[in-house]
Amino acid sequence: MSAAARVLLTGPTGQLGRALAASVPPGIELIAPSRDELDLADPGSCHAAVARHRPGWVLNAGAYTAVDRAEAEPELALVVNAGGPGALAEAVAATGGHMLQLSTDFVFDGGQGHPYAPSQPAAPLGIYGATKAEGERRVLEALGPERACVLRTSWVYGPVGRNFCLTMLRLHRERASRRESLGVVADQVGCPTATHTLAEACWAVLQRRLGGILHWSDAGAASWYDFAVAIGELAVERRLLNQAAPVHPLTTADYPTPARRPAYSLLDCSGSRRRLGLAPVHWRAALAGVLERLASAPSDPSHP
Repeated sequence: MSAAARVLLTGPTGQLGRALAASVPPGIELIAPSRDELDLADPGSCHAAVARHRPGWVLNAGAYTAVDRAEAEPELALVVNAGGPGALAEAVAATGGHMLQLSTDFVFDGGQGHPYAPSQPAAPLGIYGATKAEGERRVLEALGPERACVLRTSWVYGPVGRNFCLTMLRLHRERASRRESLGVVADQVGCPTATHTLAEACWAVLQRRLGGILHWSDAGAASWYDFAVAIGELAVERRLLNQAAPVHPLTTADYPTPARRPAYSLLDCSGSRRRLGLAPVHWRAALAGVLERLASAPSDPSHP
């Protein structure tokens, strides 16, 4: 098998990493080192892993994603989200490979009120977004748009890991059993993105050898409130919940957090979808697919 078909994956135990590992296209050899071998907080281990495996692509799905905690740990967030990707890109530059860097809608401030194009400059509100924007910059500086692709996405969730969907399932169950309601922020708008559709987009980047900055999310728009209501409705339909809790809307001011969130972070994915050759999937349909997977999965006490 050629080096071009060898893909080095970071973050293999995360929610996206697991979706990527479960959907490897034929002909690709996936290398998924543990953190002991490849630690994004250790530039030396990043260089060493690339030098050892000499992959055709590095797919960097690992990141520091604790948005609020990043405000208190800016140095660690910077090391993982910018230092690690930068080191990987430098190593890839030396071995002749390519790199896909996952990024986020949080690189934008959310002030413009219409979808953000890939060409627009980053203007993050918080530490997490700022460190991800710096990671983008370092990867593209080391490799250029011919050999590096930055794929920005938004509101990622799936059937495993820690995410909004699984948290809402747990809260719906708990609150409904106590006949209590659930408050969720309704004045932040973006788009939920399922890990299985995002993984398909990632593999399309590699197979089409795309570069530059792309945007990918599921189709449509939602607030966190809309997403929470849909999770309850669709989970009841699939018998994951006996009953959904009533959801009432909150403002951002009602629910203060250490990190500021963009009020509107919808991504313009139209051009990227054409380049990727993928049809959009509406976020409610993608959510239904995730809940179907949960409903058909063996009983797992670790699920909410």
